[in-house]
Amino acid sequence: MNLTLFDLDGTLIEGDSDHAFGGFMVDTGWADGEAWRTRNDGFYADYVAGRLDLDAYIEFTTGAWRKRPLAEALALRERFMREVMAQHLREPARALVRKHQDAGDLVAIVTATNEFVTTPLAEAFGVEHLIAVRLERDALGAYTGRIEGTPSFQAGKIARVHDWLSSLGRQWQEFERVTFYSDSINDLPLLELASHPVATNPAPSLAAIAAERGWPQLNLFA
Repeated sequence: MNLTLFDLDGTLIEGDSDHAFGGFMVDTGWADGEAWRTRNDGFYADYVAGRLDLDAYIEFTTGAWRKRPLAEALALRERFMREVMAQHLREPARALVRKHQDAGDLVAIVTATNEFVTTPLAEAFGVEHLIAVRLERDALGAYTGRIEGTPSFQAGKIARVHDWLSSLGRQWQEFERVTFYSDSINDLPLLELASHPVATNPAPSLAAIAAERGWPQLNLFA
């Protein structure tokens, strides 16, 4: 059996779902106008540059919804999926996922975006296994604005994949082929570990590394 891992934002979907959800919260009045949008844009720029303070970002971005009743937040997320993200679920990406599923691969999405935003996206792609940033909840089940455990970000993606495989009674070494699709320089640690890294819709920084190392490059949205 082969193992196939997909990054999400910029890889399977055009754009960044976390950043887009922030913009949607501003548009719907859940976040405090243009000052909030500007700070959200700044965090996204830091992510692209590979210097994101993930703890600070999670505290910031969840602050716009986590103190509201959960039913309201879930309803807003449904609107976001319907009004914003539906147009980003493109057939070439769906077909790539299906190809690996039909081949019998063990498939997972491994993303640095939090589980609240990405759970419906994984469902939309028909992917059972989602490895995302887990959000801490208190004894009453309320979100705290902190990360639970190791975040699936940069080298943390490797730890989280190993933990997930262990929960299935599997090990990385038993797979004949491990493929990882990603667009981002932040995913270099996991790309280097995979036997078959694929720079997918790559940012210029990752495209340059892929060219140097002879990694295949794939553009799903050309």
